[in-house]
Amino acid sequence: MKPLRPLLVLAAALALGSPVSAADRTAAWPTAPLALQDALDLALAQNPSVLKGKQDIEESYGVALQLRSVFTPKLGASGAYSIIDEGKIEKVQFGPGAPGVAFQKDQSWNAGINVSQPLYAGGKLRSSLRGAKLTQEAALAAYQALVADTLLEVRIGYQDVLLAAEQILTQESSTQLLGKELADTQRRHEAGTVPRFNVLRAEVELANAKPKLFRARNAHRLAKNNLATLLGWSIPADTGADIPLALAGKLAAAPEGADLPSAIAKAVQQRPELASRRLAEKLRREDVVQARSAYAPSLNAVAGYGWTSQTFSPSLADEVHGWSAGVRLDWSLLDFGLTRGKVAAANARQEKSRIDTDDTFRRIEQEVRTAHSTFLEATEVLGSQAKVIEQGEEALRLANARADAGSGTQLDVLSAQTALTDARTIYSQALRDHTVARARLERAMGEGTVLRKTP
Repeated sequence: MKPLRPLLVLAAALALGSPVSAADRTAAWPTAPLALQDALDLALAQNPSVLKGKQDIEESYGVALQLRSVFTPKLGASGAYSIIDEGKIEKVQFGPGAPGVAFQKDQSWNAGINVSQPLYAGGKLRSSLRGAKLTQEAALAAYQALVADTLLEVRIGYQDVLLAAEQILTQESSTQLLGKELADTQRRHEAGTVPRFNVLRAEVELANAKPKLFRARNAHRLAKNNLATLLGWSIPADTGADIPLALAGKLAAAPEGADLPSAIAKAVQQRPELASRRLAEKLRREDVVQARSAYAPSLNAVAGYGWTSQTFSPSLADEVHGWSAGVRLDWSLLDFGLTRGKVAAANARQEKSRIDTDDTFRRIEQEVRTAHSTFLEATEVLGSQAKVIEQGEEALRLANARADAGSGTQLDVLSAQTALTDARTIYSQALRDHTVARARLERAMGEGTVLRKTP
């Protein structure tokens, strides 16, 4: 598998411009036959699953910012203005007949700027920083797995179109041969050398071959529609049943695969799903640290500068201002099991994550073994069919020659034609299965999806 071009660079995944419509985002239909690599590039650019995966990375970036914000200082501003009824203001008399003195005004205001910096939170602060990095790495690993699955679907869809096109050629060739056989038989019947039965048999064989051709054409139309959907194209409503999509590739045998031990070793090292599970396990470990941090006190440094209206001045314009600074200590001494319950739940999630990691490892190993065995089967089947077409063509030539010489029968010719059609069909299917099996093996090995660390 060729390296996945710019797809797994995090910066590229986050390079999302302003919202655009589907029509603006979708590439125009190709005017030239579409190569496989071009199809893969188109899928990376406009496949809906890949586009949604990029949004998941964007979401993880927002979550990481939230986690990092726990460690950063907070700057805030506040202000207030109030007015109360004079009848609600209490006045104090300091002697008989002395006027009452009020210790507040009917109008007042205050404003201030404050800064708060967390200093200590029982390990929660550094855990949040580690969690932010792990969140981004886990999102990238999930995106890599999604892209790998999408590209595998595109590869299979591309091969399905090639197979359907090859099957059309095979069935058309078979139909032409049977039509030629029917014409020859009719001439011989008119010349009186063969009975009417031979003509009827040739007509039946030709009629039986036509549905196979029709089904092959329908399979080709459906395969092209499926591929267009995988590439993120919106097919216009006025487009006919046979969409204008031509491919430049040809059915061909895939390269040899890796041996099983090497394939398993690569999968363990490269599969993004396993990397994602390991990162999730680390995140659950940080959840335990953060849950336990509630047992410890939290210490914050605070500072600010404020303005407030004077209490005893009749004018609102008179004010006092100044700065303040200090530290604030918060410590929950008794929460009736709240923290203990959070720690127990976090420990359970961590253990569950560890079990999931082990299970993912076993499932990936099984997937590699299955894909490797399937590739071996496809290789053996393809090898067994390598010369069958040549043999079938030679058998048909000999059957025709014997029929022309009078030593062969029509049944021999029809049987040879059927055998040749079956050989071509099986061989093209074997080529497709071999390439698909190779693609599945590469996907199981994690080729082209090595996890890249976030900056």
